[in-house]
Amino acid sequence: MALHTLTLLVGGLVVLVVGAELLLRGATRLSAMLGIAPVLIGLLVVSVGTSVPELAVGLTSASEGTAALSVGNVTGANLINLLLILGISAWLRPLPTDSLSVRLDVPVMAIASTALFLLAMDGALEPGEGLLLLIGGVAYVAALFRTSRREDRATLGEFADSFAHAPVASAGQAMTWGIHMLTLAIGIAMTVLGADWLVDGAVDLASQMDVSQSLIGLTIVAVGTTMPELVTTLVATARNQRDVAIGNLVGSCIFNVLLILGVTISLSEGGIPIGPTLRWIDLPLAAAVALLSVPVFRTRRVVSRWEGGMLVMGYLAFMVSLLVWRT
Repeated sequence: MALHTLTLLVGGLVVLVVGAELLLRGATRLSAMLGIAPVLIGLLVVSVGTSVPELAVGLTSASEGTAALSVGNVTGANLINLLLILGISAWLRPLPTDSLSVRLDVPVMAIASTALFLLAMDGALEPGEGLLLLIGGVAYVAALFRTSRREDRATLGEFADSFAHAPVASAGQAMTWGIHMLTLAIGIAMTVLGADWLVDGAVDLASQMDVSQSLIGLTIVAVGTTMPELVTTLVATARNQRDVAIGNLVGSCIFNVLLILGVTISLSEGGIPIGPTLRWIDLPLAAAVALLSVPVFRTRRVVSRWEGGMLVMGYLAFMVSLLVWRT
């Protein structure tokens, strides 16, 4: 691997992850100061915020004509979220799944993943199909608002403990507003810059290794862009805020498909060609994992340590298959 390519990949990943963390921190603080309900900050703002790296990669790749990288990235990120990160979290501490939001999110995630696979079966994702995904995303957000109002007190309290720490804004808090706005602006700038470097490095690496861009997106880029989800979920698990942990992961998977790919596909002139491997192996696998999540989340309304270990083993098997058969 050329030094220039390695520098772009590593530097891009570091800048992207740090930028996403700053963006997420600024967004959650500002949301709390604006009086947004903690449960909505946790389910909506944080899920969108942890998906910002995928969005940045998607927009950058779409503008550079390498949008297949984004499809691979989202597919790989969702597999990491559902198999590796969820598995590690459940292995550390069994995760209850009886909140109303989870009962909404898991079926939506399964439907969105399956819809993406079906849309890609003809070998391309067209701008009109991207708009359909975006419409689905808007409908999901509307449903999330309604569901969050009916959450039980325990779940609401858990989200309040995590996301109600910012003071109510007043005229004397201009400096606090300014700090959070500056944090948000710096995070956005770093995320955009990091995504640009990362996409350039990924394209160079794919060319040097003579593999598809979607494969690089599925592996190296996906691992990098899921760092915010990993950190947020493990911290929530360590604090025993398990509804926060699950809401973040499943919500990110939904936004990855409906928002990130919806925007990327819509902005890709002429659509995105989907290669045979991505079309018949990776996308179906992501859809199957999402569908299998439904009974896993419904069983005794808890993701047990045993199930968490099996999820991690499943991801490791997937990675071994990539190394053996595609490199």
